[in-house]
Amino acid sequence: MTTQSPLAPDRFPSMPVVDGVTLASHACGVRYADRTDLLLVEMAAGTTAAGVFTRSLTASAPVEWCRAAVAKGRARVLVVNSGNANAFTGSVGVASVSRTVDKAADMVGCKASEVYIASTGTIGVRLPDEKITAALDDARAKLKPDAWLEAAQAIMTTDTYPKGATRTAKIDGTEVVINGFAKGAGMIAPDMATMLSYVFTDAALPAGVLQDLLSKGVDRSFNCITVDSDTSTSDTLMLFATAKAGNKVIKDAKDKRLADFKAKLFDLLTDLAHQVVRDGEGATKFVTITVTGAAGRKAARTIGMAIANSPLVKTAIAGEDANWGRVVMAVGKAGEKANRDKLSIRMGGLLVADQGEIAAGYDEAPVARHMKGKEISIEVDVGVGKGKATVWTCDLTHAYIDINGSYRT
Repeated sequence: MTTQSPLAPDRFPSMPVVDGVTLASHACGVRYADRTDLLLVEMAAGTTAAGVFTRSLTASAPVEWCRAAVAKGRARVLVVNSGNANAFTGSVGVASVSRTVDKAADMVGCKASEVYIASTGTIGVRLPDEKITAALDDARAKLKPDAWLEAAQAIMTTDTYPKGATRTAKIDGTEVVINGFAKGAGMIAPDMATMLSYVFTDAALPAGVLQDLLSKGVDRSFNCITVDSDTSTSDTLMLFATAKAGNKVIKDAKDKRLADFKAKLFDLLTDLAHQVVRDGEGATKFVTITVTGAAGRKAARTIGMAIANSPLVKTAIAGEDANWGRVVMAVGKAGEKANRDKLSIRMGGLLVADQGEIAAGYDEAPVARHMKGKEISIEVDVGVGKGKATVWTCDLTHAYIDINGSYRT
């Protein structure tokens, strides 16, 4: 494992038990030596499920399986391996998923459609699924309700730290728990932008409500981050609800009684998304980009992503260079409406460009000081409307090349 990111949180959060969820990690030797690489999660009968997956046209076999299974809206088992993505493996990869699903369903005594599979790691290599199926019984013997840290660690690849978040919310007066963990450090860009993330709650919520909430939450969190502009073949985010909290079931995602749960879920998703960016391969700076004055929210996000994905902007940030001209360039290439002569830019809250030219009395010294920090902010108003959006990224350093140049060796 590489040195922990300088942007990492101080610690993994203390996460409470989610009634109806037990977890276990296991070392089955898919690729890594001396570390866990298999995650098993078992959920109570009656658990509902929702999911959002990559839009890549070269999606992995596990993604295709989960996309079909989640249409049934039920879950009992989750099996995840790291070290091998089981992507671009053809019919062999499909058969691998089937064997793992069959083994897990038989072990727990559930339907195949209640089993979810994910794989993350190298693309184009046959998955030795016999190592996974042979280890499932041993992993099940280790299931426990508080293994959240171990779960997050088991699914890591180039991550430098495990990522987790927890929130509590109230639904119609009943307190519910929401826990989630994620992995991701490279190949991060919409749609949707992380490698793998799983969220669990003890709330009683129908699958349709879960799906509506998750889709909206992803749009404001994981679909607003980027590390390197590359969308993974394996992107998977799933939300499971065990119904053990005993709240009154609410069947409409727009019901006001879900307001607190919705807010806490969205906050948790944003927290996890930020942690993925903070662990961006080689990252030394966390960058918040806010775009206002756009033709609409979608246009604002497109412009924000053009800035966030620009190698020139990202390397300038890495070099602590207040080169706001590169931001101007990125706005212009975005393909969305922008008024050159009304464009304004702030860095660290300091006005650097205004009304289409360098700001009057501009002093680069305080801006340069801001660029030396770990938390960088860029604000752009493009002067054509009321659309606004915020996206998050990291800088681009030589370490990104080092990590990815040696990933398979």
